[in-house]
Amino acid sequence: MNNNTQALWSPTKEHIAKTNLYSFQQNYFPDAEYDYFDLFKNSVDNLDRFWSAVWDYANIKGSKGDEPFFVAEKHISKSQFFPNATLNYAQNLLRRRDDKVALIGRLEDGRRYTITYQSLYKKVAQLSHQLKQDGLQIGDRVAGYTPNAIEAIIGMLATTAIGGVWTSCSPDFGYQGVLDRFGQVEPKFLISANAYSYNGKIHSCIDRLKSLSKSIPSIEKIIVYPYFEDDRQVSEIPIGVNWEEYIQNDNEEIEFEQLPFNHPLFIMYSSGTTGKPKCIVHKAGGVLLEHQKEHLLHTDLKEDDVFFYYSTCGWMMWNWLVSGLACGCTLVVLDGSPFHPSPNYLLDLIDEEKISIFGVSAKYISALQKSDIIPNQSHQLQNLRMILSTGSPLSIESFRYIYNAFKKDLTLSSISGGTDLIGAFASGNPTLPVYAGELQCKGLGFDLDVVDDEGKHLKEGKGEFVCRNAFPSMPLGFWNDPENERYHNAYYSRFENLWAQGDFAETTSHQGLIIHGRSDAVLNPGGVRIGTAEIYRQALKVDEIRECIAVGQEWKDDCRVILFVVMKEDNVLTESLIDKIRTVIRTNATPRHVPSKIIQVNDIPKTRSGKMVEIAVRNVIHGRAVKNTDALQNPEALEQYKGLTELEK
Repeated sequence: MNNNTQALWSPTKEHIAKTNLYSFQQNYFPDAEYDYFDLFKNSVDNLDRFWSAVWDYANIKGSKGDEPFFVAEKHISKSQFFPNATLNYAQNLLRRRDDKVALIGRLEDGRRYTITYQSLYKKVAQLSHQLKQDGLQIGDRVAGYTPNAIEAIIGMLATTAIGGVWTSCSPDFGYQGVLDRFGQVEPKFLISANAYSYNGKIHSCIDRLKSLSKSIPSIEKIIVYPYFEDDRQVSEIPIGVNWEEYIQNDNEEIEFEQLPFNHPLFIMYSSGTTGKPKCIVHKAGGVLLEHQKEHLLHTDLKEDDVFFYYSTCGWMMWNWLVSGLACGCTLVVLDGSPFHPSPNYLLDLIDEEKISIFGVSAKYISALQKSDIIPNQSHQLQNLRMILSTGSPLSIESFRYIYNAFKKDLTLSSISGGTDLIGAFASGNPTLPVYAGELQCKGLGFDLDVVDDEGKHLKEGKGEFVCRNAFPSMPLGFWNDPENERYHNAYYSRFENLWAQGDFAETTSHQGLIIHGRSDAVLNPGGVRIGTAEIYRQALKVDEIRECIAVGQEWKDDCRVILFVVMKEDNVLTESLIDKIRTVIRTNATPRHVPSKIIQVNDIPKTRSGKMVEIAVRNVIHGRAVKNTDALQNPEALEQYKGLTELEK
């Protein structure tokens, strides 16, 4: 399928020749002429050679060990990468020890603070020394219940430097949501801010930390750093200690533990909207190698870049961003709302911090577009050369908006992956054209495919998005899943020996991809499978709609499509507007895509990382319970979907 025969942006030969991808190919897979698709084929046909080349190109600190660098097993989940290697993740992120600014912290109240690579190393040395003195051993967990602050990164690096396992979530998680996560993995230490801010309102963390200290007996100390002025005191927490006092030591060197490639590094969590979240254990070597591949090759990250991705510590994009330190660049970390104190907040940062690589969610871009914000009329955007988008499919209109409202000459990379692989299957590419609505390419090293219900390759059309081969950042497994039963059920139960990502996708004629939404949210009216993103792309063309969510309702032995819409201010859903929405969808998609019912709501329930929860809405309209509302940032939104008389006729 083609959305466009004309590219929105194409790199010049001169541009391509300056990219890391080009130099990587010339050094490790030389050919007469650069061709990404030849390189991609080499990367999946020669996994041993390719990942060894990534190790060398990224100059990974550690021992690669003796060959083989890849050992294939009958089931892809059992295959091993670098079985004889040892390394330390934190050591690779702390290679620089000079006066270059490593991190820029920005807060809603206007505060700005920075730390150099040299100072960052020293702070990590002090904290890791104290954690070790207090008994943190290899494999012990440290939890971060923290805003996206510089201290969170120091905590993660100090933990992983000495072989601990880091896990985190943002402080806007409710008490039960935190307990459902940290309670399963039993951390020995917890690091938190005293308070955090969102939309200009300060929230104290002290009461919640007191409760957690009683509810999770494994926690021996809660280390609290000052973030906002707060009347509450750390001394109110029975096992609480002040950050400044805790790291007051003269230690300036880190004894990095050299650990196996598969040593546990992070514990990440599924969204948890259908029960307790799954605790996904990721390995140090796999995360480091995958992130280095994505940053250096697909994002073209260089040490003179200023790199920003809007995220919280509860979303994998935080871990992904922080790995950028291994490239020696400067990271901007921001806490709070992306629209406070003004809708231009993040756009102001692009100019103020000279951001060159700017990452946000598709929802953020859509919100700017819906608010008629034109950044190139109000901002310089001088250093900006790449925009990254993820979290949900980026609409065709949003692609065009970026090139009209931001810059004509930049790479727009809509990427798709997930917490499951802590990376991106479909990636950006500074050497390929950008087509509206398409993810540019399959990521190097991933034998990705779109298959039918039997797992057979589809030459064209929509199907299940799968990976046919092993990759380094496959999870080690799930926490407390000794037989790997839940792990295998999550990814391999649908198709034999294929990783099923759970996305409904399509390959394009440009060898790019289109993601049509989650497979479990796919609509099936009259037996025709429809991705929800296909409906959103059309409905959001209607100016009066701010956002929308589509679900399937069981109706008369079939499924009918229900579209809920949130209107822009001062707009009301009228019969004429309903007709307009249906006409737009019918004209630009098919009659099958047209909703049977269009209903106005005031809010749409979302996960903490901002993803709409179609399954939760579907359960509510059918009178089924939503098992874990603590996973939602706005669980109260579900109330308006209950008992709707419009759905009874």
